[in-house]
Amino acid sequence: MGCDAPRPPLYYKQLIILFNVHDHMSKKDYYEILGVTKEATEADIKKAYRKLAMQHHPDRNPNNKKAEALFKEATEAYEVLSDKDKRARYDAYGHQGMHAGSDYQSYGNAQDIFSHFGDIFGSFFGGGHGEHGRERGGATPTQGHDLAYDATISLKESFTGCKKEIKVYHYVPCTTCKHTGTKSGTKPTACKTCHGRGSQTVQQGFFAFSQPCKACNGAGFLIQDPCGTCKGQTRVQQYETLSVTIPAGIFNNADLRVPNKGDSGMFGGPAGHLYVKIKVTADSGFERRGNDVVCTLMLSYPQLVLGAQMEVPSLDGSLHTVKIPKGCAVGQEIVISGKGFRSLQTGSMGNLIFVAHCAIPKKISNDARDALLAYDKAIEHEHSGIRGFFKKFLG
Repeated sequence: MGCDAPRPPLYYKQLIILFNVHDHMSKKDYYEILGVTKEATEADIKKAYRKLAMQHHPDRNPNNKKAEALFKEATEAYEVLSDKDKRARYDAYGHQGMHAGSDYQSYGNAQDIFSHFGDIFGSFFGGGHGEHGRERGGATPTQGHDLAYDATISLKESFTGCKKEIKVYHYVPCTTCKHTGTKSGTKPTACKTCHGRGSQTVQQGFFAFSQPCKACNGAGFLIQDPCGTCKGQTRVQQYETLSVTIPAGIFNNADLRVPNKGDSGMFGGPAGHLYVKIKVTADSGFERRGNDVVCTLMLSYPQLVLGAQMEVPSLDGSLHTVKIPKGCAVGQEIVISGKGFRSLQTGSMGNLIFVAHCAIPKKISNDARDALLAYDKAIEHEHSGIRGFFKKFLG
């Protein structure tokens, strides 16, 4: 066969395969591109791609052809390794296997990449991408903000529970337009600039990103005839007096939630909540210790020595019979079970605790002085240390 003789078809087929093999051999390994091993999970591959996409993003590397190439290279690797079937084919046949079928994706520009991997780029490049965004049907209901308010109550009120009237300045639904923001007989219209999507695509060279539509401030709609009362906001601010029930057992700095009494939502959205922070003032005679009510009980020396029985008031003014044991020591606690604060969590009751103290008079009559001295002399052989106790206050 001469040198100018036509080549058989098999020759050209083999030559094409040879060039394809050479092209595949020049490509970098997809796992190497993403910096992962062949045992990498789907989450590992996605994480690696996100990192590289951020690093080589064209917007961060303007007019940088190398960064642009690396960005597309990483995307090509991710497109294969993130697909279970394509990854299996690549593991078996390498790059050559990727061109064997018709499902292989080639990316010519950033728009192709953004549209194909919207879930990836949406999380760190600002969400939807302009023309691919979902068109809105109209005004979107928006929930109102939560509000905070401080309410001060006494320790007694926290013990018994109470009702408090508070005055709150917040947004309430506009009654003129019934929360629509428009004049009677009219309704919002879709924004013609963004076609109701609320966003527009901005192209800067290789990089394309989405930003809120300036014509409608990202709302996706326009109100041509706003309500004269709320000016299209669907709500107005005003004072409202609320009666708040504060439960028995509430503690200092507790947050009490009043449902749906925060700011009203917009365009029919739900209202926020009102959080009332409770401030409990101190009491001169009682204190709270956990769920216990603690009180100092002043007793005379004879009552401590001989014992006694008396009626004493609790925090809410109710009377309780207290038995003082003989030889009661100063600082000893006398407990009445179940007469303390109610637990908000369990409903169980704390205790009422009286702490015994000795009332020492600063001035006494001559008769009382003589009686104490006689008592001191009578017990000096029984408790020699007590004699000094009386001399300290009578000397």
